[in-house]
Amino acid sequence: MRKKGKIVKWNDEKGFGFVAPNTGENDVFIHIKSFPRGTIRPRVGDKVTYSRFADSKGRPRAEKVKIVCVAYSIGSAFKAFIISMGFLIFIAVVSYGGFLPVVIFWIYFIMSLLTFAIYARDKSAARKSAQRVPENSLHTLALLGGWPGAHYAQQLLRHKSSKVSFRYMFWITTALNICGLGYLLSPYSARFSEAFKKIMN
Repeated sequence: MRKKGKIVKWNDEKGFGFVAPNTGENDVFIHIKSFPRGTIRPRVGDKVTYSRFADSKGRPRAEKVKIVCVAYSIGSAFKAFIISMGFLIFIAVVSYGGFLPVVIFWIYFIMSLLTFAIYARDKSAARKSAQRVPENSLHTLALLGGWPGAHYAQQLLRHKSSKVSFRYMFWITTALNICGLGYLLSPYSARFSEAFKKIMN
């Protein structure tokens, strides 16, 4: 029989929390793997339905969890993928179209892959309580062109996506990077482009 409840605790970094059953019973453990793929990010206050099981020690846990009304909306990871890929495609078009040095595209592409990999490593370290990657390093990677990979990693891996201060700084670094790109695409960057071509030649 399906149970109903509300998420009362949620640790997005580690991907687990607790559900308070509507029946007034003790809180039930819930893990991110208990949600179907494509589910939006769980938050405290979300109403859910679930099946109640017991783990190997007899402790109650929720499985086959669905967030009421919104469980099958377009996932945040898919949206982040579209944004990140759309930006990289745009950079590829303007680079190979001659509006930017082609190396700019490859910088964004390689930095995005590198940043995604570092986010994955940091996520793994968080689960194992191992040494973490400093947040300043993650912001620096985003500023240097890795923000598309960072944005996708945050949503796909559910990492650093609910910490308000981190997200605030992430979008600042992203905005600064885009402002720099805007400068390179403007007529004011002609001297820079000429100097860059001389260096490359």
